[in-house]
Amino acid sequence: MPTGVAIGDARQQLFDSAERILLRDGPNALTSRAVTTEAGCAKGVLHRHFADFDAFLAELVLDRIARIDDQAGALRASAGTGTVTGNLAGALTELFESVAVAIVALITFRDELRARLRRAGSTGVPLLTEATAMIASYLTAEREAGRVTAGADVGTLAPTLVGAAHLLFADRESGPPDPEAVRRTVATVVAGAVREPR
Repeated sequence: MPTGVAIGDARQQLFDSAERILLRDGPNALTSRAVTTEAGCAKGVLHRHFADFDAFLAELVLDRIARIDDQAGALRASAGTGTVTGNLAGALTELFESVAVAIVALITFRDELRARLRRAGSTGVPLLTEATAMIASYLTAEREAGRVTAGADVGTLAPTLVGAAHLLFADRESGPPDPEAVRRTVATVVAGAVREPR
């Protein structure tokens, strides 16, 4: 492959290529050669932008965490509209239909990646930790709006919702769960805390 061919936003193109590989083939297939081949560029392009492959993967995860931060703002702004169950089911589906499940597997699979993410300030399981914070923030906003009971334990509800949704979406072989299954799971978890018709 020619090395003198200019590509637009190389970092984003490499990230998108890595996502496609993760979704299609899983974390075992993710190598620097696979990423640059998928991106249609020379292997040296990746190394011009990143110190090594684990640095690339850490930046990929941090980029996806930033996307959760964007989603969190939109979800919190939806408080008081629609239904709590519907908003949560939609947010969890948006999160886990993306590459998030595959990235969690990748983080589990690569020790050096976990170490780099910890050095960058990530705690817990990156992506899942941020997803839990997103859900907790939304539930807090709904509690302030009176649609979630004042005594609701947001600190328990949020990780329970994220964990349950992660399990629903984790089976890469069968495809994503039925939207009604996601809604039913959310409704069951928040049943005692939500003040609205389900």
